[in-house]
Parts: sequence; C-alpha cells; structure tokens
Amino acid sequence: MESCDVAIVGAGPYGLSAAAHLRQLKGLDVRLFGEPMSFWERHMPEGMLLRSPWEGTHIADPGKRMTLDVYRRVNGNHRLAEPVPLKDFVAYGRWFHQQADVASDRRQVMRIELAPQGYRLTLEDGEAFCSRRVVVAAGIQPFAYRPKMFAAFPASLVTHTSEQRDFEKFRGKEVLVIGGGQSALEAAAFLHESGARAEVLVRNSTLHWLRRHPWTHSKWTAWMFYGQADVGPAFVSLLVQRPDLFRCLPGRIQDRWGKRAMRPAGAQWLKPRVNNVTIHTGRFLEKARVQGERLRVRWNDGTERLVDHLVLGTGYRVNVALYPFLSLEVLRRLDLVNGYPRLGTGFETSLPGLHFLGAPAAWSFGPLMRFVAGTEFASQALRRRILEA
Repeated sequence: MESCDVAIVGAGPYGLSAAAHLRQLKGLDVRLFGEPMSFWERHMPEGMLLRSPWEGTHIADPGKRMTLDVYRRVNGNHRLAEPVPLKDFVAYGRWFHQQADVASDRRQVMRIELAPQGYRLTLEDGEAFCSRRVVVAAGIQPFAYRPKMFAAFPASLVTHTSEQRDFEKFRGKEVLVIGGGQSALEAAAFLHESGARAEVLVRNSTLHWLRRHPWTHSKWTAWMFYGQADVGPAFVSLLVQRPDLFRCLPGRIQDRWGKRAMRPAGAQWLKPRVNNVTIHTGRFLEKARVQGERLRVRWNDGTERLVDHLVLGTGYRVNVALYPFLSLEVLRRLDLVNGYPRLGTGFETSLPGLHFLGAPAAWSFGPLMRFVAGTEFASQALRRRILEA
C-alpha cells in the first residue's frame, strides 16, 4: 500500500496554506486532497463580496510571495479592491495553488481510519493508502445549521444560505430570510435585486453593522486597536489576532470576548443594498407548516405569513462528527468539547498525528480560526510541530 508523511484533506485556504508551508520541509512527502476552492465556488452566492478586509484576506505562504497584492500586480487586475468579489477570491486561491506548486489529488477522501503506522485513507475510487499524519482542513459545509423545526421541509421550500447561488429563480416570489448576520443580509439584498419580495426576521432586538471609525481605523492608528483580520471590537481584536495568547485567557473571558467578536453583523457597504428590504428585529418563527406549495409561518408576535420560500441565514455550528470521512473509532478516541476537537501544540488532537485547521480549531485557538487571516498562525504552528516531530 502506498504511503506518505502528511495527507491534507481539503484544498480551501487552510489546506492550500498548510501545503505551501509543509512543501518547504525537505524530504517530507505531502499530499493534498480536494478540489481547490470548491466550497467557495459551489456554496457561496454568485456576486458575493467578502466581508473580511483586504489585509485579512491573504492566504498565508512562508515568504509572503502569494498575497492578494502580488496576485493583483502580476495579473494586472488593477480594479480588484476591497471588498473582494467572490469570483476574484476563488481565482486568487487557484492562482495560489499553482504558484505554491503543490500537486492536488482531486479525489474525495471517503474514510479516515486508524492504522499501525498512522492513518489509513480510502478515496472515492476505492484506492487506499497510509499516512503518518493527517491534517483535516475540510471547511464548514457539513456544519450548516438548520434548526430542528425546519428539518423535515423539502429544499423546494426551505434552504440554507450555503445552498443558494442563483437568486433569479425567486423573481416575483415572497421569500422570508431568517438571521441578522452577513449571509442573511446579503441573501436579502440578492433577493431584492433579483425582483423577489423579501423580508428579514432578526431574533435580536438590534441589527448590528460593522463600522470602521475614521480615527481608529486610519492607517496610522489601526494597529493600536485592531488585528490584521479586524475581527472583534477595539483591543479585543488584538488578542483575537494572537491565538496563542487568546487561548491562555480564563475560559469565561474567552467565551465572552469570543461571542462579542463573532456576533451577527453586516458589513457597512451592504447597508444601502437592504434599505428597501423590510427587516423585523426582535422577531423569530414559532411555527411553520406546508400549505399547498407554500409555507404558512407564524411569528412570536402572532403575525402570520404565507411565503413561497424560507432562506436560513442561521450560520454554522461546528461538530466534527458531521465530517462523513471520520471513522467511528477515530471519533470515539477524539477529545471533543461541544463538537470541537481539543487541540494542543501544532493543532494536534488527542490522537497523535491528527490535526484540525480552520473553524474546528476555534474552540482551542479563538475566533480568528474562522477567517482566512487565521491561515498564517495555523500553518506556521503546524509546520513547527511537524519539524519537532
């Protein structure tokens, strides 16, 4: 059976960055599995703009030779600017993959099991091989949160924002959007611009917008208040940007500041696009049932509506047990906290040689791991751990 030193499962920003960093270790056989940037291309709306700032959207490489700035310069794309369009970010990720000169096997990994010398991986065509280490960077698509009350409804009536790419099919339809975060508000904007009659329900009493204050966000002062990814409020953002320090804080402070950094909010540039969309705060659904080919819904204030479709902007809830490729034996031996793996040095789990990058690392290393900007810290820490080993 074929074998390698490190198998990376997932070719999104975290997988690509990890591969670029590990490729520099001479004599290390690294294999990358997955189609580069496939989640971003297939599960994000066409025309989407990234919420993260320019400085927080670079995929990290060891020499910083593959930043967005370099990509823009070498490709002559002078119009590329903040906010970064989805299609350009996907193109950037694929350019990064080419420049990193890391071959990727586009076959899906169907199974990861324990083996005497590490792990056995089975691919979609049945081929199997062994790897001493496995780095899971498989993204968040399996974690799309669908509240239980909507579990039985068909996709013709209820979908998650990660399942919507083209909103033109809703032209002339009554569509209700649930949520007050970026994905929900952007879905409402797309629906309105496509000719649908959209309304938004926000459970919180206030709708939050990300604001960039002219003074604290100026190029001269921003470093004193905010981390590069601009995640979280002033000063808290600086700790979020340093996961090794954030994880040393008492748990109650991590929880409070982590929630504050990740609270649902929309980018300021999105606000004008939903000015003509009706947004109800302090409202949520109490009941929904099928009526003919539509949905009859009742809000917590007793209001009833008959709608053609419901879009859930309810975000993602990490639970690595939802990764279909992890065997029961692997899951049984993982130290999990509310679905998150407890990670140590180098993002390594309680199973030696098994690492998780991206959103599953957020419980151990903080909310930065949910953003592209986290690739720098994660890839460097992973590289150091493998060097030590």
